[in-house]
Amino acid sequence: MLNPIHLRVLEAVARHGSVTDAAKELHYSQPSISHHLRRLEAATGATLIQRAGRGIRLTPEGELLAGRATEILGRMDAAAVELAARVGLRSGRVRIAGFATILSTLVPRAAAALAGAHPGIELHLADADPVASLALLRSGRADIALVFRDGDAPFEADGVRLVHLLDDRLYFLSDRPGQRLEDHADAAWIGGCERCRAATVAVCEAAGFTPRIVFSSDDMVVTHALVAAGMGVAVHNGLALRAHREPGVHAVPLDFGPRRVYAATYGDPPDPPATAAMLELLADMAAREEW
Repeated sequence: MLNPIHLRVLEAVARHGSVTDAAKELHYSQPSISHHLRRLEAATGATLIQRAGRGIRLTPEGELLAGRATEILGRMDAAAVELAARVGLRSGRVRIAGFATILSTLVPRAAAALAGAHPGIELHLADADPVASLALLRSGRADIALVFRDGDAPFEADGVRLVHLLDDRLYFLSDRPGQRLEDHADAAWIGGCERCRAATVAVCEAAGFTPRIVFSSDDMVVTHALVAAGMGVAVHNGLALRAHREPGVHAVPLDFGPRRVYAATYGDPPDPPATAAMLELLADMAAREEW
């Protein structure tokens, strides 16, 4: 049977790539780390660690088990928190992973309400894109993932439960009022990374052209500064406009399908009390305004 202590040692060694650094994190001696790794190899019948020069590296079997160990330990930690939270909302922990514009708009309001109603609950936030947020959720390192899907794109994550929070509308940004996206087929465009610029490309292609993206940035402050300076035009969602609006930037709403924003949890219901309380506050705050 696998020992959680041995798995925690392997996970730390894999993450740091060093027995010395793993020992420091876990407050173990280096011989103790080596002892736990030998016990784990004996239990599994597999070689998990190999020497590589002055350091070490994981074998394929070690990498496989380390990846599983991350998920197993995350779920164990989450279970411990859930069990402790069953005594009530006097204590507990909620870990949220989400994208920047939701963390800077909706989440602070819900967080303030949570602190006022349940001051004993700890709140931890991680800035991560939807793919990374779902990975944190599945591994047990997040309790809620705030994610989005463009338009009617399917949500393919098994075991994930969704609460729809809001629809995030798209806007065309330029440095002059009354501009139309259709009139900027030959303009310089500002887009995000390859994955983040999908909405910009889709909107422009629906208007009959492919945008000529000459500036690439996922930073809304940079994008607004470039637009305000007349260096290009862009498409942004409403949450980004709420988070930051540069003077001189004019926004025109677009008749294009909004992206749908969800709060995701993982596993069978019910959610832990602290998680359920935060989900309720997120939904309540989202419902109070027109997004």
